[in-house]
Amino acid sequence: MSEASARRKPNVQPVLLDTELDHLPSELRWREWMGRVEAVIFAASEPVTRSVLARVVGKNCNLELIPDDIRAELAGRPYELVAVAGGWQHRTKKIFGDAIRAAFGTAAGEGAKELSQTEALVLMCIAYFQPITRGELSSFFGKEVSRDLIGVLRAQDLIASGPRSPQPGAPYTYVTTKNFLLQFGLDTLRQLPDFEALEDAGLLSKEKLLAGDIVLGFSSNRQNVDPKIEY
Repeated sequence: MSEASARRKPNVQPVLLDTELDHLPSELRWREWMGRVEAVIFAASEPVTRSVLARVVGKNCNLELIPDDIRAELAGRPYELVAVAGGWQHRTKKIFGDAIRAAFGTAAGEGAKELSQTEALVLMCIAYFQPITRGELSSFFGKEVSRDLIGVLRAQDLIASGPRSPQPGAPYTYVTTKNFLLQFGLDTLRQLPDFEALEDAGLLSKEKLLAGDIVLGFSSNRQNVDPKIEY
């Protein structure tokens, strides 16, 4: 390696962190692990996965229980710890949305435009039937789903291109994104209400869907995705 290359490459040393904390009594050890986990989640700009949190706690730490204890401590606070998009994130509670809008004119971190009824319905269909092509969406609705409409959902990073369909011409399919989970406060797509169960119970039908009677909150329940909360 040349001298110039050596100068350009910083000598970054890994942070040495005592994760086991064997010198502490079990109760204090747990409190320290809780503090570390919450600090990491608070500092992150996106949901923090279990594998990341495991870097700051001991190998015998039950990471399934720590978030529960943190949430219990936050019960009376205006923000909470939520499982979303495969990780953990701090979010302000929905009941304080009006206060945030009154202070700033909009909810903190809220920059995406409101979806129209048609956009919300198309997004709902993609969420339930992905991967799905634009042609299949058009067949479902009985009219063309335009490229412009798909473009609106893509511009908001709610959908992305999926695998090519085996249909003639191998058209692109569309799938929802991690940002879709973030926007609607979902940890995984399994948290969507079961479509077939809703149909069997008579609560949902294609006719009601096309009539706009059911939107399942896709246009109105989008979450505040800014994890930065001022204490």
